Amino acid sequence: MDSFMRDSDAFSWYMERDPSLRSTVVAIAWLDRSPDWETLCAKVERASRLVPLFRKRVLEPPARLSTPRWLVDHEFDLERHLDRVDARHPEGSQTAVDVAHHVVATDFDRRRPLWRLTLVEHLPEDRAALVMKLHHALTDGVGGMELALLLFDPERGAPPPADLPQAPSGERLGTVSLVRESLARDWARGVGFLADRARSSLPSARHGVSHPLSTAGDILETSRSILRTVAPVRRTLSPVMTARGLERRLDLLEVDLQDLKRASAKAGGTVNDAFLAAVTGGLYRYHERHGASVDRLRVTLPISIRREGDPIGGNRITLMRFVLPVSGAGPADRIPEIHRLCLRARRERSLEFTNTIAGALNLLPRVVVGNMLKHVDFLASDVPGFADPVYLAGALVERYVAFGPTIGAAMNLTLLSYNGRCGVGVTLDTAAVPDQALLMACLREGFEEVLALGGGHRPVALPLHDAPSADRPLDPLSYGG
Repeated sequence: MDSFMRDSDAFSWYMERDPSLRSTVVAIAWLDRSPDWETLCAKVERASRLVPLFRKRVLEPPARLSTPRWLVDHEFDLERHLDRVDARHPEGSQTAVDVAHHVVATDFDRRRPLWRLTLVEHLPEDRAALVMKLHHALTDGVGGMELALLLFDPERGAPPPADLPQAPSGERLGTVSLVRESLARDWARGVGFLADRARSSLPSARHGVSHPLSTAGDILETSRSILRTVAPVRRTLSPVMTARGLERRLDLLEVDLQDLKRASAKAGGTVNDAFLAAVTGGLYRYHERHGASVDRLRVTLPISIRREGDPIGGNRITLMRFVLPVSGAGPADRIPEIHRLCLRARRERSLEFTNTIAGALNLLPRVVVGNMLKHVDFLASDVPGFADPVYLAGALVERYVAFGPTIGAAMNLTLLSYNGRCGVGVTLDTAAVPDQALLMACLREGFEEVLALGGGHRPVALPLHDAPSADRPLDPLSYGG
């Protein structure tokens, strides 16, 4: 990777001047037993060497001469990033969800690399959980699953890693050197941009001469697409979820992946369409129970622009904001409309200019960007996970769920598939949603309505303190914190 952040990565870094826009991603892997500690440490050490970005801290050039620079931490110490807690001691962090709530609420030590793993041991029935925390500037959801391949094994008895790549050398960089590098990088980017424009200008000019109307139409449509992408949002569409605060709470729903696929196919959509239809159906019920009516809500949908050959690190996503139907129409009618709107978002011409747009937004005052993000009603993300069970240093991963940042919205709902199941991790801004139990009940009803299209089973809200194994009855009550 480039030593400097891409503009899209810097966007998630800069916006955290406002703590309510913190871009922390948390995932929990529930395990059937404690993994072998020495093997786990060896795997994490090896992964940090294979992906050196995870040994790098952030250094900001003065006066924003360039985007922040990644610098290999010359004091990197694995013990600062890998914790081990015992759930049996009440004076400590007793459970995986306690740890997860804590790490969501706290910022990173910005003098160190932006990630942390915490193993929680001695959960009920001697189970364990690994709580993983990282900053969104490090990677996106798809990249995160690629990173997970460095930690997890396809079988329980997989041997510990034998090879240990050379660790990257630590770096020290003074202010003068940082300024010099920043100016050189900006100059190189400018020259590269002009060279690219020059290479493309002749074919474009020829096409413009021979097809003036289509060329003008292309330019106009591209301009409109960019304007749709960056258009300011001045109010929330929800009349209920309007407040924004700093406290976050986590909850979880789980559905069968095949049930969701059958339901989406029945209505002519995708798994993501069915997921969004369930969420919007749940939010419609939530507003009804507050005595409020709502026809549409604004969603932020992360869209992957990752290509083959891209490095694991970095954000290869763009955040598209658009409006979804929410009103009383059934999911069979809502799914095709959601499919059309999502397809249009994925075909926006502005996607090609994601990094450039992010660079322009980085120049705006944070309050301007923050106000735009805080008027989004909810954020929804669909991340393909592992199709088959995986193991961590000898422990079976029973459940795998991710909790994404709200970045200004009332909530984030992240669907992550694992071994035939879909865990929907819900991150709530408690100022926007003070009645967590009611919201989760409404979301559950929304999923039940969608799954009924394909004759599926009821989704189950899992208690986060102790996610049960596949062969045990599931407690139907969600953990309310």
